[in-house]
Amino acid sequence: MSELPKTFDPAEIESRWYGHWEEKGLFRPDRPGAEPWTIVNPPPNVTGSLHIGHALDNTLQDILVRHARLKGKDALWVVGTDHAGIATQMVVERNMALRQQKRTDLTREEFVAKVWEWKAESGGEITAQLRRLGCSMDWANERFTMDEGFSAAVLKVFVQLHHEGLLYRDKRLVNWDPGLKTAISDLEVEQREVRGSFWHFRYPLEDGSGYIAIATTRPETILGDGAVAVNPADERYAHLVGKRCLLPIVNRSIPIIADEYVKMDFGSGAVKITAAHDHNDYDVAKRHPEAGIPLINLLNADATMSDNCPEAYRGLDRYVARAKVVADFEAIGLLDKVEEHVHQVPYGDRSGVVIEPWLTDQWYVDAATLAKPAIEAVRSGAIRIVPKTWEKTFFNWMENIQPWCVSRQLWWGHRIPAWYAEDGRVFVAETLAEAQVEAGEGVMLTQDEDVLDTWFSSALWPFATLGWPEETDISPSPSGEGFGEGNAAWEEQTSDHTPLPASSSPNPSSEEEGLRSLHGRYPNDVLVSGFDILFFWNARMMMQGIHFMGRSGQRPLIESVPFRTLYLHGLVRAADGSKMSKSKGNTVDPLVLIDRYGADALRFFMAAMESQGRDIKMDERRVEGYRNFATKLWNAARFCQVNGIGGSTTLEPPSAALAVNKWIEAELIRTVEAVDLALAEFRFDAAANAIYQFVWSRFCDWYLELIKGQVDDETKAVAGWVLDQILVLLHPFMPFITEELWHGLMPGRSELIVAKWPQPFARALDPAAEAEVEWLIRLIGEIRAARTELNVPPGTKLPMHVRDASDETLARLNRGAAVLARMAKVEAEVGQVTGGAAQVVVDEATFVLPLESVIDLEAERARLAKGIAAAEKERDALAGRLGNASFVERAKPEAVEKARADHGEKVAEAERLRAALGRLG
Repeated sequence: MSELPKTFDPAEIESRWYGHWEEKGLFRPDRPGAEPWTIVNPPPNVTGSLHIGHALDNTLQDILVRHARLKGKDALWVVGTDHAGIATQMVVERNMALRQQKRTDLTREEFVAKVWEWKAESGGEITAQLRRLGCSMDWANERFTMDEGFSAAVLKVFVQLHHEGLLYRDKRLVNWDPGLKTAISDLEVEQREVRGSFWHFRYPLEDGSGYIAIATTRPETILGDGAVAVNPADERYAHLVGKRCLLPIVNRSIPIIADEYVKMDFGSGAVKITAAHDHNDYDVAKRHPEAGIPLINLLNADATMSDNCPEAYRGLDRYVARAKVVADFEAIGLLDKVEEHVHQVPYGDRSGVVIEPWLTDQWYVDAATLAKPAIEAVRSGAIRIVPKTWEKTFFNWMENIQPWCVSRQLWWGHRIPAWYAEDGRVFVAETLAEAQVEAGEGVMLTQDEDVLDTWFSSALWPFATLGWPEETDISPSPSGEGFGEGNAAWEEQTSDHTPLPASSSPNPSSEEEGLRSLHGRYPNDVLVSGFDILFFWNARMMMQGIHFMGRSGQRPLIESVPFRTLYLHGLVRAADGSKMSKSKGNTVDPLVLIDRYGADALRFFMAAMESQGRDIKMDERRVEGYRNFATKLWNAARFCQVNGIGGSTTLEPPSAALAVNKWIEAELIRTVEAVDLALAEFRFDAAANAIYQFVWSRFCDWYLELIKGQVDDETKAVAGWVLDQILVLLHPFMPFITEELWHGLMPGRSELIVAKWPQPFARALDPAAEAEVEWLIRLIGEIRAARTELNVPPGTKLPMHVRDASDETLARLNRGAAVLARMAKVEAEVGQVTGGAAQVVVDEATFVLPLESVIDLEAERARLAKGIAAAEKERDALAGRLGNASFVERAKPEAVEKARADHGEKVAEAERLRAALGRLG
């Protein structure tokens, strides 16, 4: 057994062990006959780099998969990246711009080829960073949402949904990004607070009897108005409902209608309805077909004014047109007033330009139909959402779901498999050849220029990554010698992103058999995700998974769902609780933290802070604290080595006669039970805290101290066994240091990553032995506290007299005499104590420590009294401040929080000093 280095060096350990695990194929599922266990990673954008949210999300997943592996399950963590249509196209176009090139300088095929070149050269940054975090993913079968096999699944889903009438083309309002010139999802829109203007305009009544006033923040959209709406309960306008007014500048007659959407106390109480450029207005128009409200598209794709506008406005930038509309209204005397107005404006999160609601032809999925089985899956318990509090939000959104726009006006992505004939007919098929058969010989076909939303393809992730729709299995390594060999050859074979190589086993005869043959990988066991993509990804996986794996009721719902449990974690926020953003300069780079403290420390921080339903406040001091925890464990292992304690050869606790050994075995068993329960309930914080408290307090601070100088053969066996169990328990949270110590304590044994999870052996429990050691710990702790509080010099040995002790306590004192002398610096004596003394009470007995000749008792009493007075004064002052409603309401929240914390500290300090004074009698 080679001696462990004196200094714990995370960087050296982490790079060495990760390479070893991956080279030996230890992340691959390779346990024939074992219970399969599967998790898929939320595929990060291929353009991405590891951010603190990724660090949280992937740490939690790795804890679960390493735990499952240690529990003997055939654990698979599917890994891959998303092609990220918009983000990737932007990156490549930006790189081209540096060389004075534009996308439109190339053909579509040439540009896509450039994107593939970029992906091959630069697209693997985040996967390398996930390795640094310690993620035990099945890299040998890494997937990409644009690889050949996955693309086949995407095309099949699109075509099948279309044939079933669940996917269609329609003209509807979308979020249009004029910078990127594409529709984008709600997730890609960020609302910013903008200081703008609220313009009030008059629309003359058609009969000449007056006017109706409206107010708007977007005057340029007036050119497309189709109606004016008022609230049906608004008496001010009741006489105008059903009449018509004239739209100035355009000179178009439009109706005045009544709709409850209008707020009577906002603006003038009358609202212009521009159905083609506002989502709410569009809904109003649909509710009032009798009004014949037109859908007038005012904008071009670049947000210039279209030919549907009066000639004087055509081609103008939207903001130039805005100023002209205001000026023209003012010129004809119909501008009432202009008010300053702070309001929310939608911006594209990537382009940074203002998003426009735009009426355009897009492809839509009938989400309402697909949502019904997903709703039933959650209601029935086929899918469990943790924390359960998210169910209400889930149901509310799913029961009011809108059609899902799945087309994007990009070149990079899965091109929509729809072909158009010159006469306007559309043919949806997986290939041009199939579309041509449908269209007939000689019909010229042109493929749709758009690509699919990346959320559409990633919704297939739980089953398309496993080989669907091909009836293939998760393959062994190409060498055929098991999962540890041949990774380099596999990577060479699949450099063009071809599908997973097929299994050597015969293909099943049906799709249903094919799904069953995937080692029971579908449904996945759990999905870990941020709550912020509950609808954009999680819910859509439920809809697509149930629909395609259930095959319209052929397979039970519980077998059709994509995952059995959905765990939704919070967001990582800045230390003050604010949202992290680059503009605020408060983002945290997890790689910097790994460089500084090690991946193990960062991982443990993430787990310890992950409390269901709460966001995590970033606190680098806590990360540093967990680095100190790792160092403490390292030093404990070195102490064991020096004392001849090595790794254990048994899974069961060794036989023990000494109370201290029985006690630590029992403590370990209870910790195993606590961790098992916590992980079963997805309480990562509780699991981490149980391990932390056991390792730091029970094992390092007490057990190792209690056995010093008394390390006999029994103790070596017990200590080695307990330390081994610690390493296994801690491994999912801190994989690197635990693997290093595992081999340092017993070189040559199999890797810890595939060891066996501890079992809670009940036979190791001995309540009497546990009670004796707990009593000894309490006594030592009380004596140490008294010595510290009363300023007794640390090295001074004190006599200790005991009063009112039972026979059992006297026997315990006798057995623990050596430990008390070493750890509490006291020796039990008989006789009466005269003069000043400190008193410690534990259970029925009083322990008296003479101090007459050790400290100046009067000076000590005076010091304690002064300290009590000072603490109480500060306590009362803080209580007064907190009792002042003005302070609590007006002060910054962090100032109030600090005052409460300070008050609590002063209350505790006053109580502690008063107890110390009381000890002196």
